[in-house]
Amino acid sequence: METSTTHHIVESLTRAIVEHRLLPGSKLAEQKLADHFGVSRTLVRQALFQLSQNRLIRLEPARGAFVAAPSVEEAQQVFAVRRMLEAEMTRAFAQQVTPKQIVALKEHIQQEREAVARGDITGRTELLGDFHVRMAELMNNDVLAQVLGELISRCALITLMYQSRNEAEHSTDEHVAIVAALEAQDADLAVRLMHEHLLHVEESLTFDRKVPTHDISLALA
Repeated sequence: METSTTHHIVESLTRAIVEHRLLPGSKLAEQKLADHFGVSRTLVRQALFQLSQNRLIRLEPARGAFVAAPSVEEAQQVFAVRRMLEAEMTRAFAQQVTPKQIVALKEHIQQEREAVARGDITGRTELLGDFHVRMAELMNNDVLAQVLGELISRCALITLMYQSRNEAEHSTDEHVAIVAALEAQDADLAVRLMHEHLLHVEESLTFDRKVPTHDISLALA
């Protein structure tokens, strides 16, 4: 029961961070979280420790827990790792692609378009990141999907801190082009398009932007 409750807290906080309802620098007060979830501070502390292991929050002695605020250098490193990792994933996907996998990716992109069209910021943020994880899942590579999921969670923070304009619709169009190259089994083109896509996301960031803050009571409401 304790493990299940801790997992629920971890999942709830992760979603709030990834969906930009908890902003970088937000203080995560143990008592406030305990009251919100109706649990002991011990279970909250366990959940916060797990989140710190994933680098979504930082624990500071005598100060408590805070939503992580990645530095410019870390942001650049995360995107560099994603480009290296996803280039090889895309090449491997193109070499073993099936019509069923293409259908699944096209269905996912349709969900992205619908979220963008209705102005669903939360939904489109999640779906745009999940496109990359979905590729790993369709390859039946659970380890890759988990690693990508963690990297994309960190990218959600980075995007929140530094993105200068709305790139959601453009990202969806780039996903369409990637899937078209995969469907044609053109591995070189698919890899190039994925590399350019991730570069475009990084290039849309403004690294001199002031870091925002937020209050947890609103984020989990």
